[in-house]
Amino acid sequence: MNFFALLHLLVILVQLWPCSPSPQNSSAQNTVRSFTAVRRVKRGWLWEPFFVTEEQISLDPVYIGQLKSDLDKQDGNLKYILTGEGAGNIFMINEYSGKIYATQKLDREKKPFYTLRAQAINRSTQFPVEPDSVFIIKVRDVNDNAPQFLDGPYVATVPEMSPEGTSVTQVTATDADDPSYGNSARLLYSLVQGQPYFSVEPKTGVIRMASQMDRETKDQYLVIIQAKDMVGQPGAFSATATVTINLSDVNDNPPKFQQRLYHMSVSEEAAVGTTVGKVFAEDSDTGDNTAMDYFIEGDSSDVFDIITNNETQEGIILLKKKVDYESKRRYSIEAKAVNRYIDEQFLKEGPFEDTTIVKVNVEDADEPPVFTLENYVMEIPEGAMSGSLVGVVTARDPDYDNSPLRYSIVHSTHLKRLFSINEHNGAIITTEPLDREIASWHNITVTATETRNPEKISEANVYVQVLDVNDNAPEFPKNYETYVCENAISGQLIQSISAVDRDDSAEGHHFYFSLAQEATNSSHFTVKDNQDNTAGIFTGKSGFMRQEQFFFYLPILIRDNGTPPLTSTNTLTVTVCDCDTEVNTFYCRYGAFMYSLGLSTEALVAVLACILIFLVFFLAIVTIRQQQQKKPPFSEKMEEFRENIVSYDDEGGGEEDTEAFDISALRTRTVMRTHKPRRKVTSEIQSLYRQSLQVGPDSAIFRQFISEKLEEANADPRVPPYDSLQTYAFEGTGSLAGSLSSLGSNTSDMDQSYDYLADWGPHFKQLAGMYTSHRSVGD
Repeated sequence: MNFFALLHLLVILVQLWPCSPSPQNSSAQNTVRSFTAVRRVKRGWLWEPFFVTEEQISLDPVYIGQLKSDLDKQDGNLKYILTGEGAGNIFMINEYSGKIYATQKLDREKKPFYTLRAQAINRSTQFPVEPDSVFIIKVRDVNDNAPQFLDGPYVATVPEMSPEGTSVTQVTATDADDPSYGNSARLLYSLVQGQPYFSVEPKTGVIRMASQMDRETKDQYLVIIQAKDMVGQPGAFSATATVTINLSDVNDNPPKFQQRLYHMSVSEEAAVGTTVGKVFAEDSDTGDNTAMDYFIEGDSSDVFDIITNNETQEGIILLKKKVDYESKRRYSIEAKAVNRYIDEQFLKEGPFEDTTIVKVNVEDADEPPVFTLENYVMEIPEGAMSGSLVGVVTARDPDYDNSPLRYSIVHSTHLKRLFSINEHNGAIITTEPLDREIASWHNITVTATETRNPEKISEANVYVQVLDVNDNAPEFPKNYETYVCENAISGQLIQSISAVDRDDSAEGHHFYFSLAQEATNSSHFTVKDNQDNTAGIFTGKSGFMRQEQFFFYLPILIRDNGTPPLTSTNTLTVTVCDCDTEVNTFYCRYGAFMYSLGLSTEALVAVLACILIFLVFFLAIVTIRQQQQKKPPFSEKMEEFRENIVSYDDEGGGEEDTEAFDISALRTRTVMRTHKPRRKVTSEIQSLYRQSLQVGPDSAIFRQFISEKLEEANADPRVPPYDSLQTYAFEGTGSLAGSLSSLGSNTSDMDQSYDYLADWGPHFKQLAGMYTSHRSVGD
């Protein structure tokens, strides 16, 4: 063996030996250490590290290494035994020489090492000559696994126009080979497809932008990345992965109008808010980057407006003010579209807006007449003669042909027609004099109609104010009731008066009060003007006599301050009262009423007395007639029945109740019993009756008494029928008074004794006084 071969063997041992320590081969290290110690004392195991290369085994076993004891004399006396993982099937040992062979192919990725145990025994004695020793056989890696991209397929997104070197994403491949041995697991990334837009870092697999790209040109790229092991050396395994890279949008494009000139039209009849047309600015961006706002530039902004449809991004032009064909027939509008969201990093690219021109033509239409004013206010003095001019309304046809117009007044069917209008010139006149006090304002609706097209009609409101003139004289606001006592003294205030005027005074009303000329010579009363639209009525003398004059009539003269002033005479009636110091209004009214009738007080009292007597007499007659109407029709028969039927204040018996109808009506000739003379109740029955009061209803005496009573009733044709006979419940026993029933009291021919009532106590004192022996004797 030459020097270079030894040096190569030493390098291999240096590379392989540090890789062997692990938790599972610590015993092998200990064994080696023991081997080193044994070598010093000339005793122990002798071996070198054991390695086997995976995928190396062919049909013949492959030699791995040799176990040897330093006690082995090469005489065949020692026997080597191998136990542990794979011993006997994967690994075989020559029991004489201690050489170990591998009989199968090994895969490091499945099992990287095997732990075995070695023994050396004496063939003769079968005793071990060496202690058991553990050693490890390591499987040496070879490049038999290709790289794999386990996380694919890959999808990444990067903003368009990103600068060069911007990181897009990272791809990672894995290799099952041993990364700590050789270059089998050392990967190298490269770009198979994607140049010149992208690049990849060879060691990390990070994909980066290689140039700026525009999404509007192409928005998606397919990049293929290759990973090679063995650092890309020849014979290395490789794998590829596809990365889909999408470019997200940024606002790098301004809006652009599709047309540089739009033509639109609108009718002059179009109402405010009518859509005139639409414009559209196209933006190559997407999403919010396409949002834009539209504006109208120039003087046309007061006639037209534009709004943005956020769904379609269209600009809708609206009519902001009515247009007139006769005034202006064409408009030129400058519309602007501006991006709503602007990215500042692209401002240097230019303004993100665009403009276009919109030509709007106004179409002529047959418009209705137009009044010079929407509302007319006119004035006319009240009382003006019929046919007086109130005012003139004027309308015109706004169209180019200027059609003649016809005026009319819209009259309400329930209102009186006070005005008329000249259908040719619009002059409004009165049809009768107006009275401001009845109505101070009148509202009129006037129409103007085109004679060539009667469907075109317009209306205007005319408000007519009736101006006041002083045509109403002042008067009392109410009917005064004025009284004066007979003992009134001179200068005494008996009434305060005022006045009203239906006219309207611009300066305010002012009234003047005085006595009429015919009353100024009378010294009974005087009038004092208070200069505040009121006046006081005072007595002009002391003492008045009702017998001489009951009423005084004062003519009061009232004058207003109108132009010209009007005067009226109002009569104030003063009634003389018989009073002490204060006026008794009720008494005075009563006296005035009697005086007006021409009756004295004594005569009135006599009349009232006669009326009262007549009312009493009338009420008496009515009462008598009511009593006669309440009398039953069969009074005689009822009296007969009352002699034979005893009535009680009971709860009523339904069909047994005979008090409410004529019993005789129940009797017919077919069912009339044979008349039998009524026999008198004997003293025996009376005795049975009294005894029954002291016993219960089940006793024989009580039953005998009832039977006798029934027999008597059946035999007597004058008593009610059996079906209508009233029955009574037994009152019970235990009462000291016994029964209070009067049954049998009228059937006895002898007087009964009620002396026992005196023994019942104070509660029956009054009853005992009525029915004791001395009372009966008196009867």
